[in-house]
Amino acid sequence: MDKSPLLSIASLSLGFGKKKAASEVLKNVSLELYKNEILGLVGESGSGKSVTSLAVMGLLPAKTTIISNGEILFDGKNLLKASHQELSNIRGNKIAMIFQEPMSALNPSMKCGHQVAEVLMLHKKVSASRAKNQVISLFEQVKLPRPKELYKSYPHELSGGQLQRVMIAMAIACKPKLLIADEPTTALDVTVQREIIELLKELQKDTGMSILFISHDLTLVSELAHRVAVLYKGQLIEQGETAAIFKNPTHEYTRALLAARPSLNIRVKRLATVKDLLEGTYSEQEITQNTRSLNHKKLYTKAPLLRINNLHKTYWKSGGLFGKKQAVHAVNGVSFSVFEGETLGLVGESGCGKSTLGKTIMNIELATQGEILYKGKDLTKLNKAQTASMHKEIQIIFQDPFASLHPRMTIGQAISEPIAVHHPSSNKAKRKQKVLTLLEQVGLEASYFYRYPHELSGGQRQRVGIARAIALQPKLLICDESVSALDISVQAQVLNLLNDLKDQYNFTYIFISHDLAVVKYMADQLVVMNSGRIEEAGDADEIYANPRKEYTQALIEAIPKGIENQ
Repeated sequence: MDKSPLLSIASLSLGFGKKKAASEVLKNVSLELYKNEILGLVGESGSGKSVTSLAVMGLLPAKTTIISNGEILFDGKNLLKASHQELSNIRGNKIAMIFQEPMSALNPSMKCGHQVAEVLMLHKKVSASRAKNQVISLFEQVKLPRPKELYKSYPHELSGGQLQRVMIAMAIACKPKLLIADEPTTALDVTVQREIIELLKELQKDTGMSILFISHDLTLVSELAHRVAVLYKGQLIEQGETAAIFKNPTHEYTRALLAARPSLNIRVKRLATVKDLLEGTYSEQEITQNTRSLNHKKLYTKAPLLRINNLHKTYWKSGGLFGKKQAVHAVNGVSFSVFEGETLGLVGESGCGKSTLGKTIMNIELATQGEILYKGKDLTKLNKAQTASMHKEIQIIFQDPFASLHPRMTIGQAISEPIAVHHPSSNKAKRKQKVLTLLEQVGLEASYFYRYPHELSGGQRQRVGIARAIALQPKLLICDESVSALDISVQAQVLNLLNDLKDQYNFTYIFISHDLAVVKYMADQLVVMNSGRIEEAGDADEIYANPRKEYTQALIEAIPKGIENQ
């Protein structure tokens, strides 16, 4: 590693708003990124990570950004004093960026290859044919399958992992000196996440470029970065060599971030949150194997609440103008049971059929074949009215609460809606009181009743989604990737909330996730899905300790485990 700084941020303070009333977001931040180095920038949502990266790129809104102090030096040039034309020449050429959500960063109406070629033609002034050859070569370099075919594909035709590889190809096209990766693996499967991490390490080693890797997950960063800097409420509180930060963190916030992730070795009653740890109020209570066994004896002596028998869900893919339609078996002969009061974990990579299975149980997607027996009644035989009535007892919590909430409805209206639909005789005053009680139960103040979804953080929106789902006091809740996009600490809060509600109402959960660490913490039994089929099923702790199938072993191996386990 070259110890001369490529990027130097010195005493940077900035805020948003009018000059006199600007709310300060970064406070006297100083850090250096050396040549041929990977620096991890870590912190929760709102800590200032992404604002820092956007400041480096010159992408903050000029009219509302107030920079009160500091400078950003890249290769000796102060980017804060660079002209618009100078920044345009630097962006994409010398400094490139990979965003968290590739689908929103790519143009949906342009083929993937053309979008990458456009960067080369703009900055390197190469011909269209030469740019195409270079893009195909780049697609090979980032290990995309069938690069010539994917060159002509639109973004919606690619998986999340493939889209992220397209973004990486676009970012490295002009051989930049600095690559900024802003949460590039947050919503990806653990196996795809591992592949992206390994790819970035390999590209950095081959090219010698510097990488600023931004994440809320300190454990993940430890597997990639040479050094780590930790941001907390806009202030840089700790930085140093990765091994030193990970093994001996000096700041209590860094220690709290490390402790908030579910343990893979012991099972605890409640997860530690950053707030608990900072306030010194957390007391670890381990759930012993004996306690767990006694609980399971009570659970599994009753008849199943839900029984899935040989369930199939098949989609038909167009074969083009003259080709035959192709069958896509999203769910292929799946059978399992769920018992009252149980949390069943459903895990697997994207495309394995987890979410389709959850939607089929809800009758959002209609089963092609098989039985879904809820309290002995086959849900596949219900008409529309019966299905609507069934939704009082079976509810779903989606991954993206923002997409599932109406942007023009207040939080109070959104939670009241299912109560009004299923209990039309209830009056408005009683519904409001019920909603206020629900908000309190999910840890939100009464003032949230009048707020809109865009005014809430991701964790707050997810709590609203939970309140809406439990408004009718259902028996069975399907949690579909409901914590996958949340910060580690917010994730811990939501998981604790789900367990509290389970104890309070005796809920039964089907907990769907690609994160086996989270599922292991939540689940009594585990079902591992692969390509529409059940790969492995059994006690969650037993499967983690002794996986029988190679697929399950690969999922477990891909979980970020930190320096001490590497």
